[in-house]
Amino acid sequence: MDGSGKPVDDREGALVAAYDGPPDYRVVGRHGIFPEMTHDEIERFNFLAHMNRHLAGRVMPAVKAAFEARIAPGRDFKNRHDVRRALVQDPYWQVWSALRRNTMEMRQQAGRWVALRQREELAARAAALTDGDPRLQLDPSLELPRYVAAIDHHCMPGSYHTEYGPGDVANAANYDSGLFATTGGMLGQWSDGGGQAVARWVARNLPDFKPKRILDMGCGLGHNVLPLAQAFPEAEVIGVDVGAPMLRYGLARAKSLGVENVRFVQANVENLPQFADGSFDWVQTTMFLHETSYGSMQRIFNETHRLLAPGGIVLHVEQPQYSPEMPLFEQAMRDWDAFYNAEPFWTKMHEADLNAWIVQAGFAKENLIHGGVTAVVDKSVFPDAADDNGEDYGRKAAWHVVGARKEVA
Repeated sequence: MDGSGKPVDDREGALVAAYDGPPDYRVVGRHGIFPEMTHDEIERFNFLAHMNRHLAGRVMPAVKAAFEARIAPGRDFKNRHDVRRALVQDPYWQVWSALRRNTMEMRQQAGRWVALRQREELAARAAALTDGDPRLQLDPSLELPRYVAAIDHHCMPGSYHTEYGPGDVANAANYDSGLFATTGGMLGQWSDGGGQAVARWVARNLPDFKPKRILDMGCGLGHNVLPLAQAFPEAEVIGVDVGAPMLRYGLARAKSLGVENVRFVQANVENLPQFADGSFDWVQTTMFLHETSYGSMQRIFNETHRLLAPGGIVLHVEQPQYSPEMPLFEQAMRDWDAFYNAEPFWTKMHEADLNAWIVQAGFAKENLIHGGVTAVVDKSVFPDAADDNGEDYGRKAAWHVVGARKEVA
């Protein structure tokens, strides 16, 4: 490059034009509670984004090649567990797995340093935005379910609920600051691609659906809640979670982004007596069920049915369930999070018969909902991205949606 930033020859220009890596972390959305970062902190996240892309795009395909060349021949695998036990003996899988685990630990170290060094300042900023606001309803006496209290989800020390002082939001800031790097920008400038995808899916598939009251279960810091509130500005949107730091941060984030029709409530979504029967038109979860447990998930489904008004819908967004059509190798690789990323319910949840559990909760089988949900490509992050019908490798995230409509009495 010369002083103007233009390529000095065609070869360099071609290299620049061919770049298809993750976007620079500096394009991340910086709302009113987002932590401040130094140059070096930003570059740590840039490194992690590139490392994650490299592992997914270059190293993981070679794991499959190694499996097909030297593990699978002559073997009769009965299930994904047989495949996993064979994979863990292979040196290439071991290298990939160790690197992936290391990037998760590095991501938490990077985010925790950013959040903890300014913990008191972040708490003060959150307090300035939320103190006295009735849209933040905390319950200090709430007993945490074991599947939350006993696990450091995603290798995040203290998970979603730990508080390091009065009014703390440090773990929420850690979680928020690392999402962009972990996903390589695929969830957009505000890391709200999941919520944006659901809002678009509803607009396309249920165009006449006009909910007046929406409940998001396991809302975390609300990054997937705000798109629903923005898509339905006349609706009252309520996010429920057990983690007080997430809820404080979530309301502060919402207010700084100008989203006013959302409320954050600390409660266990397995039992929500503060909400009346049939009091919601839409109940939503986004990448939440795999962080619960067998018993709790069935109670959540039952509570969902109770809370929905006749004609209301429930949508659960998750990674796709394991099925006979999914290759055993893919199932085994997807299971990695259960064993090495502190997601112990991941493997069991993705083999459960969700249809049966939804019907058992009271929904009619003929009213089940299934669909594919694809993240909206954020042009502010990927300005040269193709339209919906184009190829956007590395720029889109996709999930499965399963749910039901409650019968009209």
